[in-house]
Amino acid sequence: MKIFVIIPSRYGSTRFTAKPLALIAGKPMIQRVYEAAKQAENITDVVVATDDRRIMDAVEAFGGRALMTSPENRSGTDRAGDAARQMGLAGDDIIINVQGDQPMLDPRCLDEVIRPFFSDPGLHMSTLAYKIVNPDEISNPKEVKVVFDAQGFALYFSRSPIPFGREPGQESDTYRHLGIYAYTLNFLDIFRRLPLGKLEDTEKLEQLRALEYGYKIKVLVTACDSPEVDLPEDINRIETLLQSRRK
Repeated sequence: MKIFVIIPSRYGSTRFTAKPLALIAGKPMIQRVYEAAKQAENITDVVVATDDRRIMDAVEAFGGRALMTSPENRSGTDRAGDAARQMGLAGDDIIINVQGDQPMLDPRCLDEVIRPFFSDPGLHMSTLAYKIVNPDEISNPKEVKVVFDAQGFALYFSRSPIPFGREPGQESDTYRHLGIYAYTLNFLDIFRRLPLGKLEDTEKLEQLRALEYGYKIKVLVTACDSPEVDLPEDINRIETLLQSRRK
């Protein structure tokens, strides 16, 4: 069983065109994500899966590996599966899908997300969650929240606050979903063949496709945050955080 990181990276975006190539403290964002993934302990290889030659050229310019994938892929997960098949991976190989807009990715996250596969050979899919410390994130629809059962399996993902305290002053821990997934290639092939889910389409969250069709997702709570860049104005915030990390 080998472990591969695949970073889906799309050029076109209605909110932030060419986002993977945006400079973060002097480096293209995709380069920061790639280099962080390379530092994880148990990784066989790291590959960027893109639909645009400009991204592929940028990755190759800094010495990375990239593959061209179909522009018809519905989601980042579908794009990761496209790349995995091109790479000729085995069915029980593990693929870690890392979003290309997480320039502060902590390599330890990748080691954490694959851990349950070594103790549960029947596991299909895993992902990460981070306990929210900034209360503004709870009501922000940009931040995806997750709730999970007593065994750590996801119950639901939503852009709305979950759980919602019905009684005034009632408080509970709220977890933000980090867009890092791990799955076997066998399950990834299953996932790609599933029709678009109604919940997935409503919330615009691809992981809901798995839940809607009855597949479990193991959720690992991590102490390592991985903030995302969604809009150009997020870059200053990320650069400030990077500067703080260096101190």
